[in-house]
Formats: sequence, C-alpha cells, structure tokens
Amino acid sequence: MSKYGPTRKEHIFRLCFSLFGLSLMLVALLYRGIPTGPALFEVGVMGGLFFSGSAIWSASKLIKGQR
Repeated sequence: MSKYGPTRKEHIFRLCFSLFGLSLMLVALLYRGIPTGPALFEVGVMGGLFFSGSAIWSASKLIKGQR
C-alpha cells in the first residue's frame, strides 16, 4: 500500500461526486434532449468518460481496500 495518493475518504467523495455528476448529466439530457454537433462530443463523450472513469476507478479502489 502506498502512503501517497487518495485516502479512503477521498475515494468515497470522488465516487459520490462522480455518480452525482452522471445523474445530473442524465437529467440534463432527458430534459434538454440529446445535443447535436460538437456539443454531443463535449457533453456526452468527454463528460461521460470523465465521470464514469472516476467512478469506476474509485469504486475499484474501495472494493480492493486500497488507498
């Protein structure tokens, strides 16, 4: 286990923040509709990858019990 890096509490915060961000994106997409053009890439792909990747990374660290 490394003594550097995010603590368990920070992983929990990141997981909650990422899930909250994904839910807000879903609500916005349901309310406003799916964007077209470059906005689809910016909102859908980049935002979705950021929040999903952060949630998966934090959840995997919490499941493994690592820092």
